[in-house]
Amino acid sequence: MPAKEHPVFVAPNDPDIPIWRYMDFTKFVSMLENKGLYFSRSDKLGDPFEGSFSRGNEKLRSVVYNDQIPPEILNNLCNLYQEMITCTFVNCWHMNNYESAAMWRLYSKTNEAIAVKSTYRQLNQLLDDECFIGMVQYIDYESTWLPEGNLLYPYVHKRLSFSHEQELRAVIQKQPMKEKKLEFSESFYRRYLEIS
Repeated sequence: MPAKEHPVFVAPNDPDIPIWRYMDFTKFVSMLENKGLYFSRSDKLGDPFEGSFSRGNEKLRSVVYNDQIPPEILNNLCNLYQEMITCTFVNCWHMNNYESAAMWRLYSKTNEAIAVKSTYRQLNQLLDDECFIGMVQYIDYESTWLPEGNLLYPYVHKRLSFSHEQELRAVIQKQPMKEKKLEFSESFYRRYLEIS
């Protein structure tokens, strides 16, 4: 069963575009032994902006929401997004017709490294329906409004300085609904959030 479709996740125009995953040989062996892909917890990816909204959002919220949402609700919403960073798991691929010397340098720590080559179509078909897959969009985090209203938006947007990665992402998000009580009413969710 393929990955779930979701409006937040944009597929490449060409489903047969080559995608590459560069890794050390030990990670490749682990992938074979476990018969699966490794999904890193998003707060362990090394980017302090991972899973966050842009500074543009901070500046523009009062204008976009026309001061209709009370500040305490916005604070609770921001806290929820912050909590979701540890509940979101990511598997990253590089989209390119050719191998990338830059990706080799970035993602292989030793001379014993490999690149796994596939396509968007193949990866999409292999992932199960708890997973979403799509291209990362690169934005200016200082001024651009990052869409809000879905807990997945921050995971398909990155800063412009990462645009060389041409990243395709598979994302799994496990919402901690059973472990923690969220302090938002049902009507708040219907009005302001699309819970996937």
